[in-house]
Amino acid sequence: MEASLVLLCLCVFLASGGEGRSPAGTVLPLQVRVQEVELEAPAANRLRFRHNVSLTVPVAVGTPPQNVTMVLDTGSELSWLLCNGSYAPPLTPAFNASGSSSYGAVPCPSTACEWRGRDLPVPPFCDTPPSNACRVSLSYADASSADGVLATDTFLLTGGAPPVAVGAYFGCITSYSSTTATNSNGTGTDVSEAATGLLGMNRGTLSFVTQTGTRRFAYCIAPGEGPGVLLLGDDGGVAPPLNYTPLIEISQPLPYFDRVAYSVQLEGIRVGCALLPIPKSVLTPDHTGAGQTMVDSGTQFTFLLADAYAALKAEFTSQARLLLAPLGEPGFVFQGAFDACFRGPEARVAAASGLLPEVGLVLRGAEVAVSGEKLLYMVPGERRGEGGAEAVWCLTFGNSDMAGMSAYVIGHHHQQNVWVEYDLQNGRVGFAPARCDLATQRLGAGA
Repeated sequence: MEASLVLLCLCVFLASGGEGRSPAGTVLPLQVRVQEVELEAPAANRLRFRHNVSLTVPVAVGTPPQNVTMVLDTGSELSWLLCNGSYAPPLTPAFNASGSSSYGAVPCPSTACEWRGRDLPVPPFCDTPPSNACRVSLSYADASSADGVLATDTFLLTGGAPPVAVGAYFGCITSYSSTTATNSNGTGTDVSEAATGLLGMNRGTLSFVTQTGTRRFAYCIAPGEGPGVLLLGDDGGVAPPLNYTPLIEISQPLPYFDRVAYSVQLEGIRVGCALLPIPKSVLTPDHTGAGQTMVDSGTQFTFLLADAYAALKAEFTSQARLLLAPLGEPGFVFQGAFDACFRGPEARVAAASGLLPEVGLVLRGAEVAVSGEKLLYMVPGERRGEGGAEAVWCLTFGNSDMAGMSAYVIGHHHQQNVWVEYDLQNGRVGFAPARCDLATQRLGAGA
């Protein structure tokens, strides 16, 4: 408990860190997508991003450049775009591969066609004659899937002076299916209606990070639909002082351990000042690799394995009993994984949110603290009480076991107003509280 309190004091101090100097890397606007948003070309050296159901960045791809919007996903490897002729949700723009002179389908005999990542249920395979294109079939934890051909094209990073064009492998998707339209289950890698594809940012061989030689990147997610910022490369000193936690490496392949994810060590969980009595063995990967903790921008909420989730649910409900009225419906489970739910008028819950106990995910050397409005999510379409005067709210921590996952996942909802840095050069992830709207304005990456 003393360790977690020290981390709290550090977090409060770090929140005042400066964000004033110009970055040396590429700055891109980051945006959260909840509804259809008109696409715009990225500003110089910046990509807008907003947070919501999914984080998206505008990117220019092809020759001449086509402006597309991609979901930023640190939990996936191969980037992909919905291409012309594909099945896509309504109003979703597609990448016109035939309109790009730099586009090329990867042939079967190439080394790249032998790639095997965790996103692939089967290895790449040859298209039917007369085509010799390398086909890929991707699948994700939320049961969404994408099929198409492995291709190369130019991705234009407009954050530098002059802009930098880099060639990269990606999936040109011709068939896409999903159980939801906008990643509403919070556990997967769905593309929102306004997004054209996905930008894979994990540490795998064919991720955008690896292909572009990016050794450090960071983002800052503003609350609600406010603009955020994504930086590729050195931040030029604009980041606040960070608390770092080392990336966990396991050399031998294990069936349930993702070795290219941003895996960190969860040391404990606190509610207010109470450190939950969770055995260390519950928070550590077992002999199969199950139980790793991943930082994932492609997942909306945070998920805990069953024992840790039960402890959090019990302690939070106890501490919040005078502030929140339990829903009182044992069979109610939101999105199949969230059953710590409450009821109350919006105004009353909003007033109570500032008094709720903070939840801290205590990492080795750092902490991700969740407080206020980030603790609760109002369930759409659910009303209770006379005349529907009360809304239904659920704690924004889900049960991994109920969601069919074998890991702890720190989702982007709990990364709002946190400067998050992925330092591959030194094998670590850094966190610091920040006013992301102000950081975005100072970097000139606003919408």
